[in-house]
Amino acid sequence: MLKNLKIGKKIVNDKRCLIIAEAGVNHNGNIKNAEKLIVEAKKNGADFIKFQTYKAEKLTIKKSPRFWNWLGEKDKNGSQYDSYKRLDIFNDKEYARLSSLCKKHKIEFLSTPFDNEAVDLLLSLGVKAFKIASCDITNFPLIEKIAKTNLPIFLSTGASNLEEIKNAVKLINKFHNKICIMHCTLCYPTPDKFANLSAIKFLKDNFKNYHIGYSDHTLGIDISIASVAFGSRLIEKHFTYNKRLKKSADHWLSISPKELKKLRTSIDKVMDGIGIGTKKVLKCELKTRKLARRSLVLNKNLKKGEIISSKDLIPKRPGVGISPSEIKKILGKKLRVNKYHDEVLFYKDLKK
Repeated sequence: MLKNLKIGKKIVNDKRCLIIAEAGVNHNGNIKNAEKLIVEAKKNGADFIKFQTYKAEKLTIKKSPRFWNWLGEKDKNGSQYDSYKRLDIFNDKEYARLSSLCKKHKIEFLSTPFDNEAVDLLLSLGVKAFKIASCDITNFPLIEKIAKTNLPIFLSTGASNLEEIKNAVKLINKFHNKICIMHCTLCYPTPDKFANLSAIKFLKDNFKNYHIGYSDHTLGIDISIASVAFGSRLIEKHFTYNKRLKKSADHWLSISPKELKKLRTSIDKVMDGIGIGTKKVLKCELKTRKLARRSLVLNKNLKKGEIISSKDLIPKRPGVGISPSEIKKILGKKLRVNKYHDEVLFYKDLKK
């Protein structure tokens, strides 16, 4: 049994699958938009809302090619820098406001830091955990900076292999072991056929001491729901209150408040259905087991002292007497009482 991983008032364990509403920069640089995201995330079942904290000049060179193809880009031939620069508007004051709004609306505040200064800022705001983005799984200086805070870490693993994940975990383990490893496919959006949910089991087998989550970039919620059956206990999903909003490339591939609510309901149902992890007779099955199974029943009248043969018996419901699985044990036995057609046979009816 894995130890609980506590993040603020939330706990990662096998009893409930948590949801991170990944708002990212879907606030479009506007605090009112951010508050609406926070309110809708809380109202529709998210446990956390997560933003992103970066400055374009610390993240990418000015001519770095984009790895996405979004028709809504202002500059069609622009770079990563051009896109990120439009959205890195928030400063310390705005992030403090985000944290305050999350407290007001009673949802855990998270943000992914992309540089050391972002880590320091978020730490000063009292975040209860850090997310390390897939693209930074080999960014050891940043990982070490985050690990030294001794706060739990959500380690995303998109576009990485087993050795790279092990190396990142090993580095974090120099400081603590409070890690949730997040399966992820780093495509925006991810085609369903590349979701590779079976990798969740692979991660569970290779990292037995850690909880496994799923950072999902597929469209819709079906794949996220299915991930729970594979073992994910924390789901991260891009979130917006309006998919038609412009400026951020994430709006159109995010889920809506309505979809978030459905995701919450559906994964709770899946968690209920996962059960105890072993096969045994459940309490709810006891009555059916007794009344729907069969007993050996007399096929004709027999008198005391007569020898029982197979032609004298027929398996019938209910299963309150001798099971048909034990028929060979009683063939050739003598009756100690009279038995009549369509009566259930019991061991007490037989001579020893």
